Amino acid sequence: MDPEQKKIVAVASYIALSCAYSLKKKAKRETRKRRWWMVSILQSRERYSATNMLSDLNKEPSGKFENFCRMSASDFEYLINKIGPLITKKDTNMRKAIPAQERLAITLRFLASGDSFVSLSYLFKVSNQIISSIVHEVCSALVQILKDEIKMPTSPQEWSTISSEWEEKWNYPHCIGAMDGKHIITQCPINSGSEYINYKGTFSVVLMALVDANYNFLYADIGCQGRISDGGVFRNTTLFKKIENNLLLLPADQPLPTKTLPMPYVIVADDAFALSTNIMKPYPGPYAKGSVERVFNYRLSRARRVVENVFGIMASTFRMLRKPILLEPEKVTSIVMACVLLHNFLRKSRTSSLRYTPLRTIDSENEGEFIPGTWRNEIDDRSSMIPLRNVARKSGLEAKKIRDEFADYFSTTDKLPWQDKYC
Repeated sequence: MDPEQKKIVAVASYIALSCAYSLKKKAKRETRKRRWWMVSILQSRERYSATNMLSDLNKEPSGKFENFCRMSASDFEYLINKIGPLITKKDTNMRKAIPAQERLAITLRFLASGDSFVSLSYLFKVSNQIISSIVHEVCSALVQILKDEIKMPTSPQEWSTISSEWEEKWNYPHCIGAMDGKHIITQCPINSGSEYINYKGTFSVVLMALVDANYNFLYADIGCQGRISDGGVFRNTTLFKKIENNLLLLPADQPLPTKTLPMPYVIVADDAFALSTNIMKPYPGPYAKGSVERVFNYRLSRARRVVENVFGIMASTFRMLRKPILLEPEKVTSIVMACVLLHNFLRKSRTSSLRYTPLRTIDSENEGEFIPGTWRNEIDDRSSMIPLRNVARKSGLEAKKIRDEFADYFSTTDKLPWQDKYC
């Protein structure tokens, strides 16, 4: 056999052996049983991450559970007992139902951190599509079970109690609340055109709020399209309609001490709202130091600062409000209202109030010197809560007369010891 034939035989033998080895390896791979023990390990790891994470956090002495869910373990259990029957269900594309406590934990973590659904899916080992559904369902359930956390007074006596707190804490008599609104930035809703575009050129829904002297919501309305003028937003609320039709059951008008003109009970607001007999806003323009108008603006702004703190506290704790919410308006409305109700719930809780609003979180004063709260260091212009636009409006003579009476009272009878220094 010559050398050329030997080479041909060697190559043929190599090819034959390679084919035989490949066929043998393929046959062995097809007949080998599946290694089910790998699935068992992955399942146990998944269930540990989702089920035992909260209990492990609760065992930590450093308060990791409170930081994770923004509330104490006892308040978490209270919500579970209330909300459990409403949110317990089996997802069609999951082998096992996700327990109610995991659903609540997922939602609270989304509100507290502002993380995307994709990030939460890695943390809880649940798909981001299911997390999106869970967040909406749990927020809707929270709105249902916590709706009584916001209660408007229903009698003149209750309004008088609120007014007494404003006078005691903020030196503003005949005040029943501070009012403000915020544009909550969202993504462009499908087929909405310019319906939700606000004056900043972004898409938003509007949150209108009335708060008491203790930083709690008395009234909240969320969902009005950002396109509507800021004055029109307030006119579309039930609060405005009750004020216009005298349905708030406010106490009868009474003169201020040493005064004779009967004064109505009022809401303090900023330049985004129109001056009326029941709504006080600052005098427009600059004024000389020590003037009656400047004193009034100082006293009104000092009281109105409460509602600024309420929005600031809520945004600093529920960081989901710090950036645009990339959901449809209906879901945004449900999520923001859940935050509003949770705010009141946590503020009134014995075990979570200090965690929700620690010392120095809220603005304070020392003999008139303004000390900003820590929430102001965390909220910047990039927050998704845009203030309402200030709009100049003509005011009625009666409303101006009431404002002048307040201004004169603050400059004479009810003069604060330090106000000359700051106004």
